[in-house]
Order: sequence, then structure tokens, then C-alpha cells
Amino acid sequence: MYEGLLMFGVVFIAGYLFGTLSQTRNALDNRHALQAFLFVIFGIYFVWFWAKGQTLAMKTWNIRVVDRHGAPITQPRALLRYVLSWLWFLPPLAVSWALGLPGREAAVLALGWVPIWAILARFHPDRQFWHDAIAGTRLVTSLPAGKAPKAA
Repeated sequence: MYEGLLMFGVVFIAGYLFGTLSQTRNALDNRHALQAFLFVIFGIYFVWFWAKGQTLAMKTWNIRVVDRHGAPITQPRALLRYVLSWLWFLPPLAVSWALGLPGREAAVLALGWVPIWAILARFHPDRQFWHDAIAGTRLVTSLPAGKAPKAA
């Protein structure tokens, strides 16, 4: 949820930049080009931060993305993770497109798929999301420097 708030700012600035540079006057003009542009901008955002270990939201929640061995991930691996993370949304979007579903029905389909995809993580031996398993990454708890866990 917190990542979504941060991404709102990224989308706002990127959308404003795209609209200004393309001289788009109507929100529906250049819609597909804007979507492709945002896909690239999201990719830059996530690949950049994941290659450094964590996004701003992940830093707040003390979560870090690492490879299978606990080492920081490379930019190519972060890019692979980004592309594979679209498995959260790609199947319902493809079905919606193939069936020609209107926006509301596509949204319902997507909202139904996301919990199913999340539940599928329970079937992974390490209980991690499948895009992480395929990309060779995992999320770990990462305490800030100088902070030791409290003894019980």
C-alpha cells in the first residue's frame, strides 16, 4: 500500500512529463503510448532501487530483495524480477483483452486473480511468490544498521 502511494507521485510526474512532451490535450489520446511509457518508468524505478537492495517503501518496512544466496541482486536480475512481477496482472489483462471485457469487468477479474496468485505462494516450498522463485530472488527482513533485535 505504501509503495502505491509513492508510485502515485511517480505516475503523476511521469504523466505530466509525457503529456507535456507529446502535447496530449485529451486523456484518451496517446493512451497506449502513455501506458508503455509508464511501464518503462516503473521498470526504471523498481530496477534501480532493487539493484540497490530496496525501494523507499521496502526501507520503511525493513525488507530487502536479495538473490538465492543472500547477496544483492544485479540490474539484469532486477529487470527479470520486474518483468516477472507482471504475472500478478498479465493473466487477467490478457483474458480481458481476448474477451473484449469492459474496464469494470476487467478490474473485477484482476482483483480476483491477485489473491489467487498470492495464495499460490503457499504452495512454494519456501512460501515465496513465484516471480521471485523464477527470478532467483527473495525478500528478507533487513534491520537498519546499528539496530539489533530485542531479546525476548
